[in-house]
Amino acid sequence: MEFTIKHETKRRMRISTKQSRMTYYQADMLLYYLYEQDSVSDAKVYERTGDAVILYTGNRSAVIEALLAFCYDDAANAALVPDHTGRELNAEYQEKLISKVVFRIGSKILLPGSLRMLYVGIHSIKYILKGIRCLAKRKLEVSVLDATAIGVSLLRGDFGTAGSIMFLLGIGETLEEWTHKKSVDDLARSMSLNIDKVWLKKNDTEVLVKITDIREDDEILVHMGNIIPLDGIVASGEALVNQASLTGESVSVKKEADAYVYAGTVVEEGELTVCVKQISGSTKFEKIVTMIEESEKLKSSLEGKAEHLADALVPYSFAGTVATYLFTRDVTRALSVLMVDFSCALKLAMPIAVLSAMREAGTYHIMVKGGKYLEAIADADTIVFDKTGTLTKAQPTVARVIAFDGNEEREMLKIAACLEEHFPHSMANAVVNEAKRQKLSHEEMHSNVQYMVAHGISSEINGKRAVIGSAHFVFDDENCRIPEAEAEKYASLPEEYSHLYLAMDGVLCAVICIEDPLREEAGPVMTLLREAGISKIVMMTGDSDRTAKAIAKKVGVDEYYSEVLPEDKAKFVEREKKKGRKVIMVGDGINDSPALSAADVGIAISEGAQLAREIADITISADNLNELVTLKRIGNGLMQRIRRNYRFVISFNFCLILLGVGGIIPPTTSALLHNSSTLGISLSSMKNLLS
Repeated sequence: MEFTIKHETKRRMRISTKQSRMTYYQADMLLYYLYEQDSVSDAKVYERTGDAVILYTGNRSAVIEALLAFCYDDAANAALVPDHTGRELNAEYQEKLISKVVFRIGSKILLPGSLRMLYVGIHSIKYILKGIRCLAKRKLEVSVLDATAIGVSLLRGDFGTAGSIMFLLGIGETLEEWTHKKSVDDLARSMSLNIDKVWLKKNDTEVLVKITDIREDDEILVHMGNIIPLDGIVASGEALVNQASLTGESVSVKKEADAYVYAGTVVEEGELTVCVKQISGSTKFEKIVTMIEESEKLKSSLEGKAEHLADALVPYSFAGTVATYLFTRDVTRALSVLMVDFSCALKLAMPIAVLSAMREAGTYHIMVKGGKYLEAIADADTIVFDKTGTLTKAQPTVARVIAFDGNEEREMLKIAACLEEHFPHSMANAVVNEAKRQKLSHEEMHSNVQYMVAHGISSEINGKRAVIGSAHFVFDDENCRIPEAEAEKYASLPEEYSHLYLAMDGVLCAVICIEDPLREEAGPVMTLLREAGISKIVMMTGDSDRTAKAIAKKVGVDEYYSEVLPEDKAKFVEREKKKGRKVIMVGDGINDSPALSAADVGIAISEGAQLAREIADITISADNLNELVTLKRIGNGLMQRIRRNYRFVISFNFCLILLGVGGIIPPTTSALLHNSSTLGISLSSMKNLLS
């Protein structure tokens, strides 16, 4: 790409391309290309001028070389651009706002009075008809109040006031629509899929391949807890599929041979072989947007109460207008009441505040699926943590492999990795990564793999039944035994590690010791959560009491529970809720899903199981527990803002009514101040909650 450097300071440069104007797509391509460069810390691309501002931390020459290498025709660059980046949407609404303001100013300066009156009269028809339709439905809502205020102004010949009211209403509607669409689009992008590899069925074996290599009519395998990456028809298998991301249904749907399945849904139980029918259906962005827009999850209870109150106050505004006229016999004073309504600001500012908070959370890699969950976060006083991959690091490592029954350690690790790679979880990933580090490559040695939630995996290798998982699963459920000559060896297993047990044909073959280091930020985060309003912190894990006790002591939780099953976590959450506590559940595994569903707010953190992220109300992509504190602060700040907005709207508009009834200010001033305050509080609600 050819460009010139227009301005440069330390670690910052502004460049100008040879284009006088970029398309939205070209601007996005350059922006995301710059984001991919290690030396670039931030960038902005301006499509209207063809300029870009680049902040960099690395070598200046590296930035220049990257810019010179950039090409719009490069398919790799095009692949960096996500669907619906929001650039075109923002430009569209910016132009709408500018056009409204320019037209308003221009019409007052250039149009003769008679034409302005004609325009205001024609423009008012929309609002008056809306009010009439509302009355026809036997409802007395804000649209009736707006129509009455505009209609009375026109009847009095006050076209200036009527025009001002409609101008401010139009600006408010545009701002609300823009904020809503942008927040929904940001949310939908977060919910869109980001899958790189899938299991391809090839000659009765499973091969991990890039999703871009998949072609129509290829057969892919989707195991329990994993996301369906592409649209297709079930070729074989039977499973319960969670389709909430597309349909909003909370109940899983049974899928079997010949059933159609959609990208973005999750296999909750069972497994499927899917014949791919739509390789381009991997995002389903539009369906996700539709689901979000139609979902009542977007509204917090305070937001709903504000809307209800807004409509409830409309009759009182009319009653105040009539009462003022009856007592004063002054039409002007009566109109002062009619020109001011509480509902406009309540209905506008509250949703904008909620959606803006959801958008702000997204900037911290926090995806909130509805405004009511931010309210629940603010009200929460109890938080329950899973241990593995949540309080501990998301990538535990294999410390040792202890072989039994004459087996060889490397061979046992190879078998364990072969089984574990089908069900990504932090401990399973540790086994797979260690096998890769030791270069223990393998072909699929086993038959069908079965996963038992929170227990382990079973399969068949060379005619022998192979199981891997917890001690409870291997010894109690599967009745495996320890070789008699090695009982002492088993008794002396190192206690500082978590253990995975591998057995074949009922005999223990190996114990894999997993070192699961605590997150450095875990302890400080507990202190910050308490400062933010959390009074009870609990840790629950399937690990032994010895391991759980050590972690709980280091982290500083109030309570801990060890050797718990998924249903135990969910029951604990339900018990706490019955006590009147508001509960947050934080987890990352398939075994956390029941508790995530049971909690007031379920939070899936880091690169956890896809089922957990699907069921969770909030997902945190950043691999850092500090984002929980950020989320809590955003929730607290949102509720404070909503209450502050509510108090301001009621008090300010009440003062305007008193001033109007007292004859201190005329109706036109009341209307101007009321609409200006509505616009001001809406703009204020769009600001970030955290500095």
